[in-house]
Amino acid sequence: MVVQGKNIIGFSLSAASDEFVTSFDPKDARPMEKFYMATNEEIEETLQKASEAFGVYKHFSGNRRADFLEAIADEILALDNVLVQTAVKESGLPEARIIGERGRTVGQLRLFAQLLREGSWVDATIETAQPDREPLPKPDIRKMLVPVGPVVVFAASNFPLAFSTAGGDTASALAAGNPVIVKAHMSHLGTNELVARAIAEAAKNTGMPDGVFSSLNGRGSSLGQKLVMHPVVKSVGFTGSYTGGMALYKAAAQREEPIPVFAEMGSVNPVILLPGKLKNSAKETAKQYAGSITLGVGQFCTNPGLLLGIAGEDLNTFLEELAKEIRNIAPATMLNEGIWKSYQSGKAKVLEQNGVTLLGAATEQEGNHLGTAAIALVSGEDFLSNPSLHEEVFGPFSLVVRCTDKEQLLEVIQSAKGQLTSTIMAEPDELKGHHDIVEAASKIAGRVLFNGVPTGVEVCHAMQHGGPFPSSTDSRFTSVGTDAIKRFVRPLAIQGFPEEALPDALKNSNPLGIWRKVNGELTRDAING
Repeated sequence: MVVQGKNIIGFSLSAASDEFVTSFDPKDARPMEKFYMATNEEIEETLQKASEAFGVYKHFSGNRRADFLEAIADEILALDNVLVQTAVKESGLPEARIIGERGRTVGQLRLFAQLLREGSWVDATIETAQPDREPLPKPDIRKMLVPVGPVVVFAASNFPLAFSTAGGDTASALAAGNPVIVKAHMSHLGTNELVARAIAEAAKNTGMPDGVFSSLNGRGSSLGQKLVMHPVVKSVGFTGSYTGGMALYKAAAQREEPIPVFAEMGSVNPVILLPGKLKNSAKETAKQYAGSITLGVGQFCTNPGLLLGIAGEDLNTFLEELAKEIRNIAPATMLNEGIWKSYQSGKAKVLEQNGVTLLGAATEQEGNHLGTAAIALVSGEDFLSNPSLHEEVFGPFSLVVRCTDKEQLLEVIQSAKGQLTSTIMAEPDELKGHHDIVEAASKIAGRVLFNGVPTGVEVCHAMQHGGPFPSSTDSRFTSVGTDAIKRFVRPLAIQGFPEEALPDALKNSNPLGIWRKVNGELTRDAING
């Protein structure tokens, strides 16, 4: 498959505009392909197709949608090395990372397919009628989750596959029964086109309606706003910066019909280093965290950007080893010029604050957009008095806060804004004497880890990737794992309908064989009578 630089509008390729952008290889700034921006007419056609497709697609069975998702996975794998090398060139990421990310992308598509085939995710709840109840009869009421309508997905910069065109947002929205319109990320337009065309091919091959999936090229502030404000769109999935996420969130709230924006906007992911852990394994923990801080050149939303410890010799040993490890890590290419510039300015801003000391940094090297790792230190008192030190620096950087005692450590944790993760590094028996620390860490985060690193988000049924604001716009939901499907559905109660008019999930006979809550009890049994 050859990249053509066109928009994918349902089953058609389109390039109606004279305006285009050129993609660049971040390693050598070499221009590559031209990509045509979507016109207003193309945007309108895309949304009209999505609206029409929704009327058909929402009625498809779980098995039919599962066939579609599995076909997408197969088409992505069929792209083979063309996709891998395109993603490598556009992102600057190593081949092994892209291959791993492709596996994750395919895996989560198949996981949602399994969820659909089993079927219980619709949360079917049935209360049967009691016509003889006194003083008033009880009606028959049945409830389940149903799709909301066309969903706009914003591809992420730092995951050209797993959080982008066919990533978790797209997979969960399609699984729920909604058409998807992807706003391609400007950093990997070629990768986006290849995957988008694979999705379109899968849609055709499995008999999906034209318009069930589309992908458009355009500048974020222009195309993104037009999509979010269009009345056809009923929900939005976003992974990116706080500024970008909040702009979409505010725009969606101002519509005549406000819609939800499920934005994951990053965090500093504080790591709490308790004394017993550092006493027994300061050097090992430092090595572990040097790897986590610099993994993927620090370009993860779960990057450990804040390390918290109590002053003492064991913390000093940890800091010396961490600084040594960081100095030995070679700079690597960041995703694009904008992210590199933001990292450089963010790191410089932290280092110029009063009380901040540079502990260690890798040696600068010649090259385009190279992210150089660094570690800095600040006292608990200075950290608490300076809100600018609480902000995320997106890249291979972490700030260590040295607290005077446990009380100040607790105060620092409590001062943190909402986070995707918090981590407690401790000996198991230390937790008994630090319930307040554990409680504080749990209050600010969507996922709390014990003796691990936050980088690496498992795609599974139990995952929660989303935390209190401002890490995400709604802490009740996750963008990773099967519960991500719940962002793109709404509950619908059906009262008094005859059996033949009910959806299969709510029929007495339970033809789908799913788990349902019937009169307060979970069961797969049919309802008699």
